[in-house]
Amino acid sequence: MRAVVQRVSSAAVSVGGEEIGSCARGFLILLGVEQGDTDEDLAWLVGKVHRLRIFPDALGRMSLALGEVGGQVLVISQFTLLASTVHGNRPDFLRAAKPDEAERLYAAFVARLQGLLGQPVATGRFAADMQVSLVNDGPVTILLDSRNRV
Repeated sequence: MRAVVQRVSSAAVSVGGEEIGSCARGFLILLGVEQGDTDEDLAWLVGKVHRLRIFPDALGRMSLALGEVGGQVLVISQFTLLASTVHGNRPDFLRAAKPDEAERLYAAFVARLQGLLGQPVATGRFAADMQVSLVNDGPVTILLDSRNRV
């Protein structure tokens, strides 16, 4: 399971010109589910996102987590995070999980993160063509991969 976590001042997602989700200061998370991902991968990634300390403290050091700053979250499913261009310039997505399993793990990720934060988590629409806008803060962008955990 892969996530691109971006610290944002704000972010929003639209489908067909209609805004369906947004967040203020917090995280925009692009989430890709890989074939073979398990509930263990899910638990690790949710925990890592929840504990990720990338907000500045009073001295300007990255040492505060999302909950400590009252941050919000917008999660967008993005199977293209599993793209491979090993065999040419046109990407293939063979490593991406099948839609049913990907949607199950995506929904579980959102639900678990909501539970840890104690607040709603905004989302995009699974498998839809979405337009995402954001204002990066920093910019700070962190790549997380449950297959590369230590």
